[in-house]
This record gives sequence, C-alpha cells and structure tokens, in this order.
Amino acid sequence: MIKADAQSVAQAAAYIRAGEVVAFPTETVYGLGADALNAQAVHRIFEAKGRPADNPLIVHIAALDQLDALVTDVPEAAWRLIEAFWPGPMTLILPKRDCIPDVVSAGLSTVGIRFPSHPVAQELIRRSGCPIAAPSANRSGRPSPTRASHVLEDMQGRIAMILDGGPCEVGLESSVIDVTGGTPVVLRPGGVTPEMVARAAGGVRVDEHVMKPLEAGETARSPGMKYRHYAPKAEMTIFTGAPDAVSRAICSRYDAAPRGAAILSLEEHVAGYGARRVFSLGSLSHAQEAASTLFDLLREMDALGVERIYAEALDPHGIGLAVMNRMGRAAGFHIIEV
Repeated sequence: MIKADAQSVAQAAAYIRAGEVVAFPTETVYGLGADALNAQAVHRIFEAKGRPADNPLIVHIAALDQLDALVTDVPEAAWRLIEAFWPGPMTLILPKRDCIPDVVSAGLSTVGIRFPSHPVAQELIRRSGCPIAAPSANRSGRPSPTRASHVLEDMQGRIAMILDGGPCEVGLESSVIDVTGGTPVVLRPGGVTPEMVARAAGGVRVDEHVMKPLEAGETARSPGMKYRHYAPKAEMTIFTGAPDAVSRAICSRYDAAPRGAAILSLEEHVAGYGARRVFSLGSLSHAQEAASTLFDLLREMDALGVERIYAEALDPHGIGLAVMNRMGRAAGFHIIEV
C-alpha cells in the first residue's frame, strides 16, 4: 500500500501496461484495475477477487474521445446523461465493440462504461494508455472498500500494488444505467439517483431487481445484480415499517439473540435502543451520510466479531434507494415488514 502521488501512479500504470492488477481510488469505492483490452490481465481480476465469470465488469475511461473505440452506438439519452453526470459516479450500459473481450462483458453484447471524476483514477488511466476494467477491490461478496486499508485486508499478496488516495467521497459503487432501449433503466442505483436521471434524460425506469434477487437462470446485465454482495460475516436482517414498530421489533430480536448482536440505526433513533450495541448510519435527513458510512460500518462490525445485525430500513428515495439496495443484498434480501 503506497500513497498516491505522481511517482506511485506512474509505477501503477507500468503494472497495468505489463498485464498486472492494481487497486486505485475512485470517488465511489476503490477499484481493482487491469487493462480492459487484455483478456489475460482481466482474468487476473477474477482470480484475485474470487469473482464468478458471469458477473460483468465496468470499463473506465479518462476522456470522452475514448468512447467511440469501445462502443458502437451512443443514443441521445446517453449523451444527455453524459453531459449532466460525467465525469462522475455513473456507468452507462452501451453496445460494445469487438475489442472488448468477452471476459469483461461476461459474454454480453453490451458493456458498462464509466468516466470517473477522481483525479488519481483519471491520471492512472491516462498514464496506462488504455481503458481500465475494474470492479470493487474486495474479495467477492464482501463489503466494498472505501479506504485503502480495506483493500489491504482483502487483497494483500494477491495484486501488484495498492494506491492509497484516502477515503472515497461517495462510498457506494456507481449508478448503472442501461441506455440501450429508449428510456434509461437503473440496474444498480448509486450517487446519480433515479430522480436525477429522470430530470436529465426526460424519463427513467428502475429495474425490479434493484430490490429483489434475480431468478435462477436470469442473466445479470450489470455488476451487483446476481449474487449476494456487500455482505458482512454476520447474519443481517432489515426491518421496515413505522419507526416505533421497527424499534420494538429490533429490540425484541436483539434481546432474544445470543451474544454478538448489533443494531444498525439512524442517528435520530439511537437513544431509543438504550445500552444495546448500536451503530449509527447517520441522520434521517442526510441519506448521503449513510451511503458514505455503510461499508465502513459493516467492516467495523466484522472486526468486532458481530454475528447478527438488526438494521433499520431507509426511505428508498434519492440516494436512499442505493443504500437500501446495498443493505438488501448484504442481508440476502431478508427484509421484515412490521
């Protein structure tokens, strides 16, 4: 793990050009990057993560003029979103060119493209001289890394280098928007919310699998759709309903549980849990705080040996939908309405 500066970014770019895998900061979470056009290098990402081969990757660029070489068409709706949100935490699903190896797209005819805003990510892509394929830099299924120390926990000895660029600003993976079929479809919510997409593109639809798992045999069109993701070691249950009813249900479960339970609560409700072990997601009025702290908290609970997590649901609007998507998948969609 080395602080990101001009010298270390140049070294990381040399590793990328040599077909190696490096971890680097973005505004969303830390990425695990390799040359997107080098199938052998991309296979090393899957090996390092223990990632299933049918889970597609996102290709990162550092200039709009890289786009034409990677995709065959950019619809008008896509251009409106690009003008509004790139560089930034948004991935667009577009029809891919043959230069994109099947290992990147999981055999699909489309590929996710993102132009990150983080200066270290941009400089790494520029110095590497190629687009960079990168999922989150964690072992598959684990909470995504928002600090270089999280990457070190999961990836030490597995990759060539970890660039430390400090904590990630957004704290959740990018929004993934399918723009191949007319109205933009949110496949994975993130920092660019459905409401923001609708304002920029004139309409939006949220895929039903944002808050439920794919059925057996269904194809994942985006990262984060098919498998249990973002998961702590603990068994996690989410409670939704009126705040008082949720609090009573959580207290009942917590008090009946063996040792090792914890509560994930909004800041306004923490005092109501008394002396029980409570972790605050942040304020009810500031869902971005929950977005930026969720993965940190899940990793902290892992480090403390928490075995059961009882979590309050958030309002699934704005970035709250992205937080609920990550919490739902972390819990295996074990959500109880009270």
